[in-house]
Amino acid sequence: MTRPVVARINTAAFRNNYLLAKSQAGAAQAWAILKADAYGHGLLPMAESLRQCADGIALIELEGAVLLREQGFAQPLMVMEGFYQAEELALFAEYRLTAVIHALWQAKALAAARLPGGLPLVVKIDTGMRRLGLNAAELRKALGLVEQARCASSLTLMTHFADADGERGIAEQMAEFERMTAGMRVPRTVANSAALMRFPEQVGGAGNWVRPGIMLYGASPCPQRHTAQSLGLQTVMTLQSEVISVRELAAGDRVGYGGTFVADRPMRIGVVACGYGDGYPRHAGTGTPISVGGQRTRTLGRVSMDKLCVDLTDFPQVGAGDTAILWGGEGAGHVSADEVASAAGTIAYELFCALAGRVPIYYHD
Repeated sequence: MTRPVVARINTAAFRNNYLLAKSQAGAAQAWAILKADAYGHGLLPMAESLRQCADGIALIELEGAVLLREQGFAQPLMVMEGFYQAEELALFAEYRLTAVIHALWQAKALAAARLPGGLPLVVKIDTGMRRLGLNAAELRKALGLVEQARCASSLTLMTHFADADGERGIAEQMAEFERMTAGMRVPRTVANSAALMRFPEQVGGAGNWVRPGIMLYGASPCPQRHTAQSLGLQTVMTLQSEVISVRELAAGDRVGYGGTFVADRPMRIGVVACGYGDGYPRHAGTGTPISVGGQRTRTLGRVSMDKLCVDLTDFPQVGAGDTAILWGGEGAGHVSADEVASAAGTIAYELFCALAGRVPIYYHD
């Protein structure tokens, strides 16, 4: 018999979240961000759920974009770090992929390649993230190379916000973007999920593109400000398992490695078959929310590789074989990935991407 821990993916919820992003974007089109194997959800099943409605799909991985094109996806496919070697440009041309140009060397390599008909290009500008992107001088040089070599079949300008979910917001970077692109009448793509949900009037517009990512997967792009539920997002991934053992504790008993949790009274605890070997965060300490038998409760002690302990003291009806929801679910027993991530000092993105290969994934629409 297999272990009871499984991930259940609701592709209809994923599609609904994409359509919500589209509604926020107004007249703009929306790239669905499916990088990192669709944030751990599985590239092909998630892409398939959007085949009929996605304006475009964006990834980091060239091989993923090639796979989608070979599977018959006709919409624009953007590779968000562009090419790593000039030799890859042949694949971009063969599969009609949109290349992001974030460094001057890429513009030079593309101009030298002289691809017939050119490529759809997205030129990335650094407006404050200080990660990838061209500065003002590099932007002028890159655009000059592209124009001279006629290597762009279409051109879009792009930037990425560093604090769209935080106090600084997007105002400074938007001002810098406008300064650097003054007089350029070309489409732009600036909005991630947080910018789209917080500042929709500033980031959309006809002819432009938005780039929703984490919101598609049912997590809040700004969890310190808004829950996913309050934003109208639907849960996509549910990680669930079962209680496999129940124990009675006396006051003073310690639980788990290091005995970090000490019972201050007689208690009843359950052991759930899920641990960091399955992708559950080891740093989720005592008090992390979890749902068992439809009742929200808390974890106790350290997370082990294959198991974790939960407080059943107030739920005598819950026993071995009952379902445990690590994150996801619905109704009164729902536990958001954002809650678990916060308790572990991380973000929902990492929870999803860290789902272990030994956890079976089941899809339903």
